[in-house]
Amino acid sequence: MLFAVALPFAHADAFFLAAVVLSLAVPRLPRYVAVVLVAVAALAAVVVPWPGGPGWTQAVALVFTVLMVGAFAEAIRANTALVAARAEVARLASEAERARIARDLHDLLGHSLTAITVKSTLARRLLDADGARAGEEMTAVETLARQALTEVRAAVSGYREVSLAGELARGRELLRACGVTADLPTATDVVAPAHQELFGWVVREGLTNVARHARASRCAVTLSASTVEVADDGVGGSPADGSGLAGLRERVTAAGGSLAAGPADPRGWRLRVTV
Repeated sequence: MLFAVALPFAHADAFFLAAVVLSLAVPRLPRYVAVVLVAVAALAAVVVPWPGGPGWTQAVALVFTVLMVGAFAEAIRANTALVAARAEVARLASEAERARIARDLHDLLGHSLTAITVKSTLARRLLDADGARAGEEMTAVETLARQALTEVRAAVSGYREVSLAGELARGRELLRACGVTADLPTATDVVAPAHQELFGWVVREGLTNVARHARASRCAVTLSASTVEVADDGVGGSPADGSGLAGLRERVTAAGGSLAAGPADPRGWRLRVTV
């Protein structure tokens, strides 16, 4: 409207005002509409026979002013989107860290507390029959409790280490305390270093579930370069994932592997991970 009012008096110079109006309008318009409006206005400044001649200066000023303001507007939009993206990344990172801590605490404490429970029960049963052995088991309980506390601190700080060899050693002791015959590998060289930690988590979860739920008499762990399997001859269980298996499945998926858990034939349960 202002441009239309000024046009009869200012002639070609009114297009300086058009440059301001279009600069404000273009960032809010679809791109093709903005291009058409700027082209029409610049063409009008040149082809209309103004008293002072063609308005080349006004046309060039209009085009470059609109382009410059449009570039600034695009930069502002990009910066706004970047700030929003950074906020979203920070939120997702916070959620991922909470999920990591929850998963690690479940996996770490599930194994340690199961071992403490089993050994405490064994020590209580041995208290009258074999006091020395009961004392040894309670010493092991104390050691496990201290180890669990250390692992919790490490999980919260993000510096937890799980090794396949260490989990096999702890699992052998856990199964012994449960009265389960353990058929576990004594060496882990067949497994690539890149898979050792993941396979350690698998062994931890598998043996913890054997101690908790299986009521098995025998448990075996089988290793190969790309596979780890934990199998028992217990009562089996539900094919649905619990919290432990769900967290383990997340780890395996992140490593590009696959997890299978289900009843074994003729009885028992089998947990198998392949990478």
